[in-house]
Amino acid sequence: MTEAADRRIVSMWFPRLASDRILRAHPVEGPFAVTIKRDNAERIHCLNAAAEAEGLSRGMSFADARAFCPQLVSRPADFEAEARFLSALRRHATGWCPWVGLDGADGLVLDATGSLHLWEGAEGLLTRMRDWAQGAGICLQTGIAHSRGAAWGLARFGRPGDALADLPIEALRLDHSDVVALQRLGLRDVAGLQAMRRGPLARRLGRQVLMRLDQLTGDLPEPVAPQTEPPHFGTRLTLPDPIGLRDDLRAAIARLLGPLCAKLKAHEMGARQLSATMRRVDRGSQQIALRLAVPMRDEAAILPLFDLRLDEVDAGFGIDQVRLVASQVEHLPARQIGGLAEGGDKLGVLISRLGTRLSLGSVQHFAQGDSHVPERGFAVLPAGLECDDAGDAPRPARRPRPVRLFDPEPVEADGCVPPRGFLWRGARVVAGHAEGPERLTYEWWRADALSRVGLRDYWRIETADGRRLWLFHAPQRMEWFVQGEFA
Repeated sequence: MTEAADRRIVSMWFPRLASDRILRAHPVEGPFAVTIKRDNAERIHCLNAAAEAEGLSRGMSFADARAFCPQLVSRPADFEAEARFLSALRRHATGWCPWVGLDGADGLVLDATGSLHLWEGAEGLLTRMRDWAQGAGICLQTGIAHSRGAAWGLARFGRPGDALADLPIEALRLDHSDVVALQRLGLRDVAGLQAMRRGPLARRLGRQVLMRLDQLTGDLPEPVAPQTEPPHFGTRLTLPDPIGLRDDLRAAIARLLGPLCAKLKAHEMGARQLSATMRRVDRGSQQIALRLAVPMRDEAAILPLFDLRLDEVDAGFGIDQVRLVASQVEHLPARQIGGLAEGGDKLGVLISRLGTRLSLGSVQHFAQGDSHVPERGFAVLPAGLECDDAGDAPRPARRPRPVRLFDPEPVEADGCVPPRGFLWRGARVVAGHAEGPERLTYEWWRADALSRVGLRDYWRIETADGRRLWLFHAPQRMEWFVQGEFA
């Protein structure tokens, strides 16, 4: 096992990650800042060197910053985009050593113990990192040491030639309250802290301070956990000779579908959207996209869907590369073959075939809505979409619902509850047996025509000619409506 003193941990800190990400895509001459809303005020989250030269700093009120620097240009912070940018930097850093992990929201940590000989030692590695960052327009500070804590402190607070004992207290990765408490004791650097007796210090400030000190010196090991890459569901086939016939394209896609579906099965995922990109010899490309109604990973079912789109491909002078990617996937656990499961699969394949010909928006289905109001209890949606109101489906109704449901139709009742007779659709209806009422409250949070109807008292009424109707009475409007008919 490698001794702790022989380890070489590299810390890469990007102090201007947020601003560098935006300025790489949209360069700005002069002061620039990234803002964030905090405590009901717009504050500076990150800024470039030109803004710092104007005397601006992080955490400063944006209004004050504009007063100091009227030419300041700003953009709002996007933490998700910053996380993706840092993840891309991590993938690039694996070119220096394979053991790379995230270190907070603006840093990376690398265990380069076994990789330094590839870069002519530690200084050679750090020099290459700095040259790359300068060429990419990214501000980078680095530190290398025998422990993760020491590398972190050197990257953020160290200067060339500094020893660990010269680092300030802030380099210990302590909470702000602990830093203030140590400074009140007159401690300003690591050397002063090391000279203190550990027992009284632990009783006064807790073991967190001593743990961070031991991590800095390497007495307490701290592992470097590499970030795992999410699986990429894509395959590629480079052809020795260009092809252009439909059968050849189908054979190429069939060859790619096998390993792609095998990978989807290994991760218990199913494809909802597939795209096949054909690269021509003139460096042009054409793409075929398939949207599936249900998650699928059966190559025998997916391949015929591509048959419906292959006639759209313009091969030009020939296609020399085909790339197949599952751009959208969903969880699809393994399940038993046969029984009722096969019926659902066949229905999904049928809807996908219809959607490939007509577009999925032309194939519609009923979705249950989270509402007890009959008109909102369902929605007609394109295949593959779910109702926005269908978060938690409502509990089943205690009383039966009619087979036929239509928009409420007003009737002229005789004033009795329930009515003994009423005029509906131009005909006189004589009521017989009645069951009810079942009260449904209106949805007061929706300001629309349905809510203005108010409370509803529903009745099941059997007419003299044998029909069974679903009527409701709106007490607030003193009106009766027919809304459905039972079988």
